[in-house]
Amino acid sequence: MPAQDDALKDRLSRYRQINLSVTGRRSGRTISQPVWFVLDNDNDKVYLLPVRGSETQWYKNVLKHPSIRIDARGADAEFHAVPVTDQTQVSSVIEKFRAKYGAGDVKKYYSKFDVAVVAQMR
Repeated sequence: MPAQDDALKDRLSRYRQINLSVTGRRSGRTISQPVWFVLDNDNDKVYLLPVRGSETQWYKNVLKHPSIRIDARGADAEFHAVPVTDQTQVSSVIEKFRAKYGAGDVKKYYSKFDVAVVAQMR
């Protein structure tokens, strides 16, 4: 694994927030925003939970353009994003978020829990 990927994985293991860059489904422009995430270090996966579920704009963009970029304070990489709609799998991602951020904060900031995203490092 390249050193850049190691630096990203190291930062992902320590940070609570990343910058997610997606391609706009209409504009084609790169759109970046901070998001929470959960790292699965064993499988080079990052779990993302859209704050407004399937109504979240970045999630709608991922449906059209699944190639995303994740940046953790200067260490970044491209990922392939896979939407998750199966409720059992979505519930699993929600539990991972609750374990990392606390059930209270997840309840406070997330309003709809119908989808998630699994991003695989390329």
